[in-house]
Amino acid sequence: MGVNNEAFLPLEMNLSDESDIRLCVKKTISQFGKIDALVSNAGYGQTGTIEELTDEEARNNFEVNVFGLLNVIRAVLPSMRKQKSGHIFNISSIAGIVGGFSGFGIYCSTKFAVSGITEALYADLKDLGIKVTLVYPGYFRTNFLSKGSLKLPASPIGDYKVARNLIADHVNEIDQNQKGDPEKASEALIQIFGEQDPPLHMPIGTDAFAIAQDKIKTFSDEIEKWKHISVSTDF
Repeated sequence: MGVNNEAFLPLEMNLSDESDIRLCVKKTISQFGKIDALVSNAGYGQTGTIEELTDEEARNNFEVNVFGLLNVIRAVLPSMRKQKSGHIFNISSIAGIVGGFSGFGIYCSTKFAVSGITEALYADLKDLGIKVTLVYPGYFRTNFLSKGSLKLPASPIGDYKVARNLIADHVNEIDQNQKGDPEKASEALIQIFGEQDPPLHMPIGTDAFAIAQDKIKTFSDEIEKWKHISVSTDF
């Protein structure tokens, strides 16, 4: 892509092409000397119930949201390990905390995957001087719910009325009425980047914070209720 200066280098990257990613990383290091932070934010939403979505639709969502993220991390880590510094921000979602959204199961599963990968990445890198933060954004006023970023199932099934209504609400009601300000989210990440001991888990947005708290309480209450069975299985 075209214009660049010493402080700005726009590059177009194919997340499925590891050689293309490595080339972009090389150009970035050549321009700036090193990479201090990686923000893995690329992704799209695939709607549709588990039964409705084809293998291809599901795999395509994982290809971008999960394997694309992995491809970029693998390309950036050698330079961060060499310099013994850096901060990786993996953008999950409130859908990586709670999966109970009918019609969003595959998308949620990609974000749960990002969450699991990032927790393991933190364990991998904590002794190498590289920081890791898992970001769970709530609803921010971007184009994510607009056409092009949110895909509908190719073959919807009429019986799934709850899913149809929830997907329609996201497209018709929530889109462009989200509470979250993307600029303030960026400022929050910059603030976290400056911390000596940054968090691993970071909900962003009042909705994400509330959902995280509710998930913790619900999970805690449920496992406590069934503790008598959980602890009955040892020799």
